[in-house]
Amino acid sequence: MGEQQPLALYVHVPFCKARCAYCDFNTYAGLSPLFAPYVRALVREVRMWGERLADGGPPVSVRTLYVGGGTPSLLPPPLLAQVLDACREAFRLLPDAEVSLEANPETVERENLTALRALGVNRLSLGLQSTHADELRLLGRRHTFEDAVRAVRAARQAGFDNLNLDLIYGLPGQTVARWQRSLERVLALEPEHLSAYSLTVEEGTPLYDRVAAGRLPPPDPDQAAEMYELAEGMLAEAGYVHYEISNWARLPRPPLEGPALSPVREPSPFVCRHNLVYWRNEPYLGVGAGAHSSLEGRRWHNVLAPAHYIACLEAGELPIAQVEELSPEMAMAETMILGLRLLVEGVSCEEFRRRFGRHPLEQYGEAIEGLVRVGLLTVDGDRIRLTARGRLLGNEVFIRFLPEG
Repeated sequence: MGEQQPLALYVHVPFCKARCAYCDFNTYAGLSPLFAPYVRALVREVRMWGERLADGGPPVSVRTLYVGGGTPSLLPPPLLAQVLDACREAFRLLPDAEVSLEANPETVERENLTALRALGVNRLSLGLQSTHADELRLLGRRHTFEDAVRAVRAARQAGFDNLNLDLIYGLPGQTVARWQRSLERVLALEPEHLSAYSLTVEEGTPLYDRVAAGRLPPPDPDQAAEMYELAEGMLAEAGYVHYEISNWARLPRPPLEGPALSPVREPSPFVCRHNLVYWRNEPYLGVGAGAHSSLEGRRWHNVLAPAHYIACLEAGELPIAQVEELSPEMAMAETMILGLRLLVEGVSCEEFRRRFGRHPLEQYGEAIEGLVRVGLLTVDGDRIRLTARGRLLGNEVFIRFLPEG
């Protein structure tokens, strides 16, 4: 396939102890007998892609490796070691590669975290979601805030110095005061990175059924906006840079000197470099059941069910379910929509022109000018960015870039 820029590699582990009440991801509970055969299939898929992308040449470089799920920390370290070793053998993992793993607080302890750190995992993402017991029960989470505190302490003892905590706000019945208390408790844990997502009640989930039946009030978008603005203020005051709509990274203490960081493209050493690849609409490969990939103008996803995924690879076949050819118009639209999620970086007009042969103002002049006029976008030199108001009304901005029809 010729020489490629370094890839981002995503590995999906779809197993959970139990599905959360709000979850509509490709996850499965009660399938522990499939752990070992699933890992064997993952290793096969990684090797097949390594050979295919190398195309007889040296291994393709990988700059970020992200093991997500599901709950990857449910896999015993020896099984995770097989997956990570296969990635290193099939690809050239760059020396400074970010290697992330998702975990739930109740599934980790110091011993297995130490093993993960020894395997080369250098970034841990803990699904905290809330610090209040009743909110955790509402979400169907199996841990307590005390479990989360213990998990953070164990991660530090195991040597993790790049830790993300996930939070969810806008829950049915949640108050702004309780959200503020959650933020205060989480900030006291001093994570390097925070993700805060507004709850989406997805059809087909237990939470949706309870809201639809009137047993829970629907989320209040105005209150969620108030919670979002509260988070912006509290996290800025605590020394975090708001670099993506739902993500904050701690600024180094003391500030780094010299040219180590780009204040626009990497405003903190703790930004999630893997997710930056998605937001910049750059190439990535996903392996595992239901994993998505985007390479060379094509986008595809794997079969969803773990048993089907395993059967495909046992038969020597790549488990691809559906392939989509991306038109230039859709590629440009997605680059605008994803890039505008980056609040510091935004969309570089020069990079867009170099990639697509057209300046964003040529392609979207009327839409951009209209959004600037109503205070949702700003054009500052080379960069187009969301305004503070645009962050709250992002979907109204993004829809303006989608191709008609």
